[in-house]
Amino acid sequence: MKINFSLSNKIQLLATCKKRLVLLSTLRVVVFLGLLAVALVGISELPSLLFLLFPLSAVFIILIKHHNLEKDKEQFLKTIILLEEEEELRADRTLSSFDPGTEFLEKDHPFTADLDIFGPHSLYQLINHTVSKEGKNLLATWLKSKTDPETAKRRHGAMTELSQYPEFLLKFEGLGRTFLSREKSKSALFNWLKSPNHWNQLFWVPAIIGPVGGSLLLVLIIMKILPAAYLGLFILVGAGLLGLVFKPLMHAMKNMPNEGDLKTFKSWAYLLEENSFEHPYLQSLQEPISSTSFHASQALDSLEQQTFLVQNRANLMYLVFNMLFWVDFWVLFRLETWKRIYGNQVQQWEFIFQEWEALISLAAHNVAERPSTEIEWTQEAAWRVKNIRHPLISPKTCVGNDFSLGKDQKIVLLTGSNMSGKTTFMRTLGINLVMANLGLNPLADSFSCGPFQLYTSMRNADNLGESVSSFYAELNRIKGLLSRINSDALVFFLLDEILKGTNTADRITGSKALIAQLINSTSKGIISTHDMELTKLEGELPGLENRSFHHEIKADEIHFDYKIKPGSCPNFNAQKLMELMGIVVSPIKTMPKQESL
Repeated sequence: MKINFSLSNKIQLLATCKKRLVLLSTLRVVVFLGLLAVALVGISELPSLLFLLFPLSAVFIILIKHHNLEKDKEQFLKTIILLEEEEELRADRTLSSFDPGTEFLEKDHPFTADLDIFGPHSLYQLINHTVSKEGKNLLATWLKSKTDPETAKRRHGAMTELSQYPEFLLKFEGLGRTFLSREKSKSALFNWLKSPNHWNQLFWVPAIIGPVGGSLLLVLIIMKILPAAYLGLFILVGAGLLGLVFKPLMHAMKNMPNEGDLKTFKSWAYLLEENSFEHPYLQSLQEPISSTSFHASQALDSLEQQTFLVQNRANLMYLVFNMLFWVDFWVLFRLETWKRIYGNQVQQWEFIFQEWEALISLAAHNVAERPSTEIEWTQEAAWRVKNIRHPLISPKTCVGNDFSLGKDQKIVLLTGSNMSGKTTFMRTLGINLVMANLGLNPLADSFSCGPFQLYTSMRNADNLGESVSSFYAELNRIKGLLSRINSDALVFFLLDEILKGTNTADRITGSKALIAQLINSTSKGIISTHDMELTKLEGELPGLENRSFHHEIKADEIHFDYKIKPGSCPNFNAQKLMELMGIVVSPIKTMPKQESL
């Protein structure tokens, strides 16, 4: 489908489209009835009238083609309206109706399970605009990838340019969402494209005799020069010859892609060929589609037509024409010719379209959020961010924070009362680093970061099936962190409520030992804790700093400002929270000991 209209007046276009569909449907019925009338009268009374079957059939086919194009246009416009409604949901951070991408969750991944990258109310739901299975897989791979500043810069530059063309982004996604409803694995198609050519030079004889002989026989029989028995004999001979190409055509039919897949790829190719880009990355992705030697849209359009013929060979009209003109020989010839010319390009086109899907997801998110972040990737092992916010919290209520971690600072020990924002702040830093590595603008006024590899230990749950306690799960995460640090990787770690699964004495002793080991490495990070005794390490271990989140209690209500502050937390709120929940907190009264008789 070629989009040669603007989307600015889509409601009016949709109304016009519906009117045209009614008209085309009516004309189709009229022409079809005309075909029946001509056939009946021609056979029973006036044979010469049968010559009108050919032009009427052509008109009928043209009407079907225009009706299908108009139907596609109607579906496309409805999809565009739906996509705009979905953007409103994303803007409000109402993400429950979007694909959560739970199949991409990995419990042992360095960070995705802790940072809401996949799953309900996740970054994947917020940014994903891909439509194919392969496109989703590629975007997920990018989200899970290690930090690579050079790749991030390249994607960011391409994404920034694409963001200047919001209608292009909307059309690209809309076309995919309209047609790519029942995806079919293309591995069989790729195998067919690599298979030997089935066209034999001897097939040229029936390929020429079929249409020439069939047309001549029809004319002679209609003019009553020859009896109809000759046509029957011609059809009988043709049936035997058509058996020569039956098997390769059936093999091709089974391996052809879905109609929706071809429509999508062809439409995407048209769209990419009509636009020009300046960024080298975008140009490299456009060049194989709009090559100077041939255009992908023309090749895919040809394949779509041939696929339609191959997959509709059991259609009554096709069967009649095939028996009369031995059409199968020409269908096979065109298929094998197409395979020889374009076969090596198809898989490359699919890979390129996947990459366009992922890039357009980034650009569409950028258009919706309109960030103006100043991004700087440095070689220095440091963090400097201003007004950084969590992308999954509604912008209307999200509170931003400034944060810095210089070259002489190693670990931030984060304390604070319950619900004050410690964990959310840590996740804010982590998810924004993932966004920056993806090529997106982080949600901050400015963002400067070294080439840290991200590692988290925050949601450590027990597993009855594997006989694993939450404490053991946390120890496994810490073991993974130490393994990465010992391999000289520059890691930025986020450890939430360290060693919370054991008793206080063991927790404090173990935490001190771990902090001492981490502070002697090249890596940096944040560790949150409720153990105030650990805050005394600030004066003992160079490179460790205390920071905290506070609360205030006013009129029996707890108020949070969610702003990070220097120093340790001066007060906690667990007791007050329990009281507000109706749990009376009072000293336990002990029973007096009874004297023995």
